[in-house]
Parts: sequence; C-alpha cells; structure tokens
Amino acid sequence: MSWETVRLEIDDDVATLSIDRPDAMNALNVETLEGMTDALAEAAEEDARALVLTGSGDDAFIAGADIAHMQDLPTEEAHEWIDLGHEVADALESFPAPTVAAINGYAFGGGCEMALACDLRVAAESAVIGNTEIDLGIIPGWGATQRLPRIVGDETARRMIFLGERLDAESAVEAGLVGEVVPDEELEAVTTELAERLAAKPAVAIRAAKESINQGYEGSQTSGLDYEKRAFTGLFGTHDQREGVAAFLEDREPAFE
Repeated sequence: MSWETVRLEIDDDVATLSIDRPDAMNALNVETLEGMTDALAEAAEEDARALVLTGSGDDAFIAGADIAHMQDLPTEEAHEWIDLGHEVADALESFPAPTVAAINGYAFGGGCEMALACDLRVAAESAVIGNTEIDLGIIPGWGATQRLPRIVGDETARRMIFLGERLDAESAVEAGLVGEVVPDEELEAVTTELAERLAAKPAVAIRAAKESINQGYEGSQTSGLDYEKRAFTGLFGTHDQREGVAAFLEDREPAFE
C-alpha cells in the first residue's frame, strides 16, 4: 500500500508510522486518518513487535485535526468524522504490540489524543502538548475525556480540557503525561532504542500484558483481575514461558520466539 500523507517503515520487528503533512503541521484530515488505519493494519499483518508513531518535520508531532475540514460539518458528517478518529485511536490502543509516541513539536487536540492512545510517550524538549478544543467551542472528540484523566489524574485533566492548558515537555513529564524528555536531536534514536527493547521481549506475553492493562479500564477492578488471571495462566506451556523460566534457572539470556 502507499499513501500520500502517511509513511510506514518496518525495520526488523519495529514499525515506524510517520504522519507526513509537514506543510500542514501534520494535521489530521480524512485522507491521513484513513491512511493511518490502513498502515496500522499492515503493520499488524507484518507482525511488528513494536510500533513508533511520529510526525514528519521539526515543528509538529500532530498539530491536531484539520480545522478547515471541521468548520462547516453538519451533524451527520461530524459523527462520521468522529468515528474515523476513534477508529484510528482504538487501533493504536488495541495494536497487538507496544506502541510508542515520539512527540516532536506540537501535539494539540487530536494529536494529543493519538499520543494518549499509545502505550508509551517520549517527548522532545521542544514538545508542547495540549487539548485545546475548548477554544474552538468544542470538546475533545477522539478519546481525551476518557484517556487523559487515567494518565494524568482528574484535576490536571480537567484543567487541560476546561482551560485548554498546554504543557511544555518538562511539565508533561512531571504530570505523568510522558515517560521521558530527551533533546530534540536524540528523539529518534531514543524511541528507536526503546522500541527495539520492547520488540525483544516475548511477544505473546507482552500482548497479554497489554490486553490485561487495557481490560482493567473497561470495567470493574474485579473483572480486570479475572481477565489478568486468565491471561496469566494461558501463557503457561507456551514456548516463551518455558524458555524464559529455563533461561532464568540456567542463568543465561532467553531466546524468545
């Protein structure tokens, strides 16, 4: 597959999905969202064991949704627009391997929401992150009202959403919105190394861990714990479980599938 505004590169077990609209600050339009959906499906089909999401150019990760497209949307088309963004965010959240957002530059509105849908987030020092929809007379529509409070806590999330507060990289790491901040010129190397570390882990166990964590957000703690128990016991007898235990007992590095 090929797309005008999305690039997918797979190097060994690591996929890199880049939004390629630098002249538009990588804003998400219909074409780009549809391309992201296709690219994520292709990366999954290629059995990528980790995926990095980033933006082209030096100015923006994803500056947000395409506001020009949103300006005159009637309600019915607004539903379709929101569903398309949710489809992409849900695909990131449920991707069968860990996902890492490499946040270079601005990540506003829908861009912030795509980062929130990733498992891990690394920010360049120049990054600025925020849910700024309130100043357009709307609210976040691609998941921030649900995902942001779970990551940064209720108070910080309400301030970001109600006031449109923007966090610089250091404030974002203090709030727990990103896991680490690195110099701009080191972002690609750091996120690639992180993705490679994730890809080297046992894929079946990593997927079970990701699904268990995500399941915990779907219902009560009791239902989440029940899911965790089933996922845990289901790993016994797999090659990676037997190899991991054997390598530990034999004091050697494991050879996971």
